[in-house]
Parts: sequence; structure tokens; C-alpha cells
Amino acid sequence: MRIFISTGEVSGDLQGSLLVTALKRQAAIANRELEIVALGGEQMAVAGATLLGNTAGIGSLGLLEVLPYVVPTYKLQHQAFAFLKQNPPDAVVLIDYMGPNLAIAKFIRRHLPETPIFYYIAPQAWAASLKIITSQTTREVVKVSDKLLAIFPEEARYYREHGANVTWVGHPLIDRISEFPTREAARANLGIGEGDICVALLPASRQQELNFLLPTIFATAKEIQLKLPQVHFWIPLSLDKFRDAIAQSIQAYNLNATIVSGQNKDVLAAADLAITKCGTVNLELALLNVPQVVLYKLSKLSYWIAQNILQLSLPFASPPNLVMMQPIVPEFIQETATPENLTQAAMELLLNPERKQKIQADYREMRQALGENGVCDRAAKEILTSK
Repeated sequence: MRIFISTGEVSGDLQGSLLVTALKRQAAIANRELEIVALGGEQMAVAGATLLGNTAGIGSLGLLEVLPYVVPTYKLQHQAFAFLKQNPPDAVVLIDYMGPNLAIAKFIRRHLPETPIFYYIAPQAWAASLKIITSQTTREVVKVSDKLLAIFPEEARYYREHGANVTWVGHPLIDRISEFPTREAARANLGIGEGDICVALLPASRQQELNFLLPTIFATAKEIQLKLPQVHFWIPLSLDKFRDAIAQSIQAYNLNATIVSGQNKDVLAAADLAITKCGTVNLELALLNVPQVVLYKLSKLSYWIAQNILQLSLPFASPPNLVMMQPIVPEFIQETATPENLTQAAMELLLNPERKQKIQADYREMRQALGENGVCDRAAKEILTSK
């Protein structure tokens, strides 16, 4: 059985790698031969997929920010199309990555109409308020998908109500979190003392985030360092190409900080607090019981267009808040994402035990909405039984 998987960016590569591992495990149990080809990243390649193109570093969020990646994405897709025409897959799995993946789905429908398409981690139309765009996106997702494998209960409900064939499998990070070390083991691995304050800084998995988020996060870290001189910052690399820029910024802001590559799980598990971009990592931190402060920024023009012309809004930005539809973690978007606001929220979580206990109690409630263990295996079985 040949399966083609398409995803983009660092978080999609992570989710893809978890699925590839589960597919191979379930295929071995069923004594089936399996070939997985993909548009993805290094984590998927390590898990056993053959990459037709690496998309982990060419993703972006925003209206103008995406423009530099249009041509690279187009080229990779057409390389994949040429391969798929010559080597038709038995199933196609689309993971997030809305625009590029809908283009791939339409190609499959035109040229390989009998091939089943699974959408795993579908676009978050269920959380947005812009009816014109979300309605169009929803129709397209439902039209191209033979089955939608939902990771959130609300996602499953929304797409089912709009006519999709939906199976709720749960969130794949439920499986991944068992791979993390304990807090004690992680701190020992990094050489962090029992009384040391460890703050994780998570500025970027996309180039635009390095540009827009890193200065605010590092300015916040400098303020925290002035208030708590004993603090040490740990910065796990999402992409090695960011190392030089981050190292230069550490020096410029005079931070007590360490860049880490290859021990990202240790950093997340060891942290007393994280100051982080919005994304999948927010759920990882929540499942690890680590308090966090979340921020996000786009270019001023992109944000203005989204707000004033498209009138696009979300009730929340970070996944933990979206899961529960309430402000579990403090999040600051665009104009509110200032060092002053972030510092105040961070200091409260570091120094106020009641605030920390409240966020951790909310985390436990959120965990119940993400499903049971075995998420990736359930998704893999759904895909493997399509042929």
C-alpha cells in the first residue's frame, strides 16, 4: 500500500512524523507492506517517510507574509504531482496546511478520482468568525475529503454538521506527551538546580515569527531578568537556520540564556514558565503542566487588512484556549503583545502560587477534552482500512 502525506511547517512535520510511526506500526501488526511518500520535513523522514520535497521551512501566516513562499510551494507541489501521476497512491492524507493542501486535493480529484482522501487536522474554520471565508473553506474541505479525522470535539461537530464524514480520533499530542521526560529528569539532563528558575523562550518556527516575535520576547526576558537576576532562559531551536540570529539577539539583549538543539523535550518539561509564540507548542506545554504566556504578531498591514477589510476574528488564538473556549492561558495579540504586558503576566505566574495553581487546574480540565491514548493508532487504522 502506498500512502501520500502532505503537510507543511514545523508543527505539521511533527504531526506527520507521529502518524508515519503509527502507520508503520499498524501495517507491521497487519503484516502489510507499506510505502509512505510525503511533502513534509526531517522529522517525517526520520520516522520512515520518503520525502518528495521538504516543506518544513517554507510556511508562513498572514496575507503578505506568505508571498515569498508561493513560488517554492508551487514548485514542490508540481514535483509531487509528477511523481503521483507516475506512481498513484492508494490513499492521500492531508495534514493542516490549508491552501497548499486544498490545491493538492483538487489535483487528486481531477487526475486520480478513485483515490481516497483523508483530511487529518482540518482547517480551523470552526473557530473563526468570518462567514464568507470559513463557509467557502468548509465547503471545499467537505467536498474533497472522503473522511475527516478530527482532533478536537468541536471540530468533529462542526464538520459533521456541514456534511463531512467525520471520525473523532483525539489529539495526537496525547500520545506524544508520554515521550517527554519527567520534570525532575529533564532538569537533571540540563543541569538545572532544584532552586533555579528556568524560563523557556519559544519565539519562532517560521521566519516571520523570528522577525516579529523575537524582539518582543527578548525584551520581555530582559525585564524579567532585571527583576529576577537568578533566572536562566532556555531557547530550543525549531530550525537550525535560526541559531545565528538568536545567538546575536541573546548578546544584544545581554540575556542569561542557552540555545538548545536536540533536547527540546527536556527544555519544555523542565521549565517553570514559557514565553511562547502561538501554536502546537502551547498544547505540549499545557499537557506538561507548564504555565505559559502566549503572544502573536503579524505585519501591521496584514493585521489591518484582516481586521478592517476581511473583518476576521477568532475568540482565542492559542490552542488551549480554543479547546475550552475560555482564557486558560494569558495571550496577547498584535498591539497588546508588549513587553510590559508580557512581563506582568509572566511575573504573576512565576511569583503567585494561586495563579499558577489555577492555570494548572484548567490544564487538567482541558486534558479531558483531548481524547484517550492511542490517537495516532486510531487514525492509522482508519487510513489503512481504506484499501
